[in-house]
Amino acid sequence: MARRVAWFLPDRAFFSSTPEIPTLYSFLQPSVFSLNKKQQQPICEEPQKIPTCPPQHSLSLTPHQVSTLQTTLHKSLITNNTDEAWKSFKTLTTHHAFPPKPLTNSLITHLSSLGDIHNLKRAFASVVFLMEKNPLVLQSETLHSMLCSMRGANTAPPAFALVKSMFKNRFFVPFGVWGHVLVDIGRNNGNLAAFLGIFYENCRVALVEKLEFMKPDVAACNAALEACCCELESVSDAERVVGTMSDLGVRPDEYSFGFLGYLYALKGLQGKIDELEVLMGGFGCSNKKAFYSNLIRGYVKSGNLDCVESTVVKCLNDGDGKDWSFGVETFCEVVKAYFQKGNVKGLTNLIIEAQKLEPSDIVVDKSIGYGIVNACVSVGLSDKAHSILDDMNALGASVGLGVYVPILKAYCKQNRTAEATQLVMEISNSGLQLDVETYDALVEASMSSQDFQSAFALFRDMREARIADLKGSYLTIMTGLMENHRPELMAAFLDEVVEDPRIEVGTHDWNSIIHAFCKAGRIEDARRTFRRMVFLQFEPNDQTYLSMINGYVLAEKYFLVLMLWNDVKRKLSADGHKGIKFDHNLVDAFLYAMVKGGFFDAVMQVVEKANEMKIFVDKWRYKQAFMETHKKLKVAKLRKRNFRKMEALVAFKNWAGLNA
Repeated sequence: MARRVAWFLPDRAFFSSTPEIPTLYSFLQPSVFSLNKKQQQPICEEPQKIPTCPPQHSLSLTPHQVSTLQTTLHKSLITNNTDEAWKSFKTLTTHHAFPPKPLTNSLITHLSSLGDIHNLKRAFASVVFLMEKNPLVLQSETLHSMLCSMRGANTAPPAFALVKSMFKNRFFVPFGVWGHVLVDIGRNNGNLAAFLGIFYENCRVALVEKLEFMKPDVAACNAALEACCCELESVSDAERVVGTMSDLGVRPDEYSFGFLGYLYALKGLQGKIDELEVLMGGFGCSNKKAFYSNLIRGYVKSGNLDCVESTVVKCLNDGDGKDWSFGVETFCEVVKAYFQKGNVKGLTNLIIEAQKLEPSDIVVDKSIGYGIVNACVSVGLSDKAHSILDDMNALGASVGLGVYVPILKAYCKQNRTAEATQLVMEISNSGLQLDVETYDALVEASMSSQDFQSAFALFRDMREARIADLKGSYLTIMTGLMENHRPELMAAFLDEVVEDPRIEVGTHDWNSIIHAFCKAGRIEDARRTFRRMVFLQFEPNDQTYLSMINGYVLAEKYFLVLMLWNDVKRKLSADGHKGIKFDHNLVDAFLYAMVKGGFFDAVMQVVEKANEMKIFVDKWRYKQAFMETHKKLKVAKLRKRNFRKMEALVAFKNWAGLNA
């Protein structure tokens, strides 16, 4: 069957479109090791010359000298003394005394592995010289390693010169050793066409010499096709490669037909495209993804949008509704072509036509609609994608939920949370429902960009959509508001959702709001929140009281602390702690506040309760508080005005050690 592809190939002279590679001995010139034009680097050192024949006046080395030089070379490689190793190698080869095969290959591998152009030039010069004078000492692995180093150094000209030298000296190495590395080097330099000349020469050798190990595989043949179709855009050159594949018995695969399809679509050769489809069936290529993708790319580049649409429809028909899953790159090219011609409506129509052929159970992100919308987003045209969906809705076409997702993600990434929220409202109004993960991501994005109103709107939409799991977004909003010091929004939000059974509101939520108000000195707001909390039957705990006490002390409202103590005292007396952890922190807060306020009767009540519960109290802190605030307060004056207060003051001073 492989011979069938050759019938349409014209006769053609030896390939002539390949750019010239430097001649064999150009390795003696620094220019052969110049990087590509974008990475040009000056090379100042002298080229690493190895004479091809010894000077007439030189004398042969004695066996002892040869042995000494080889020993020096070996030791230098072990100790990484590169310059000494190179010097020994040059001395030996100048006198045609070649080191043993393992030692020679070790040197070349060492020079190639160092990662600098200077030593790579040395390795290159050595290999070319040995190919001419003593190729049997070279190992295939050494050449492969050297070419890989050239690929890493992005030095294309010497890599191609090296392989050309192999052919010139009839030093035939298996194609697998060098072929694919050379393809990579050509592709990385944007000059895959440079591979073509060597490809033809290799194929000629494989056929004439009947060397099976020189036969390229289908991947290498496809690289040659890619050069002809995508770089040279030459039909005759491409068909010559196909003929060569036929001569070698290399079966084309879906990528082979894909490259040819691209070229024929670009040139408008519909008849040849039809022939390709017949041949694909003959070769058993059932996967037509690469073929159709390349057809579309070719039509896009030629500006033939009608054929783009017909190809999309045709590929869906050919697959009996099967998803061909075009790549993002293909969709991006399609989108750019339509936008360049101002034909946004055409994209809408393309999606609608594709939907008629796609199966109802197609995975959303494999659909044509998703591919086009996602491509719009990928090229930075989220608003265009949004307008396409608006057009579809206006025409009554169905828009799957997943098609909206790329736009939503783009809006969030761009911090356009208001637009994202508006789009969510449109989705909800159309009867679709986002999943909880998408909602959570949108809420988090809104809070991160401090777009609190969008976060609230999204959360309301979640509640109205009957999303069961609201916990993640609820915590995101509460945490974000607290971190941004917006307790008034926290209070309003909590008041709105507190009765929703899907949200587990607890005392700690109220505490967060109260703490934030108190820290900001907004005591009345804190008191209002405290009363609302109690009204809704959320029991204050020790953290609630600590925040309130600290807030009152900051505002010097000590009487209100006394009211809190009466509340806590009543709860402690009624049924134990009742959720209140009456510990050192709470005792300390009450004592300090009421000493500052002069409520010594309450101070002694707290002391009594602390003693009862065996809580340690540091008297020094309250002694200092008294001296700062009530230093001039006299017991005699209090005796005349209020006997009970006088007794409490005396008791406190005795307890604190102020009467000593």
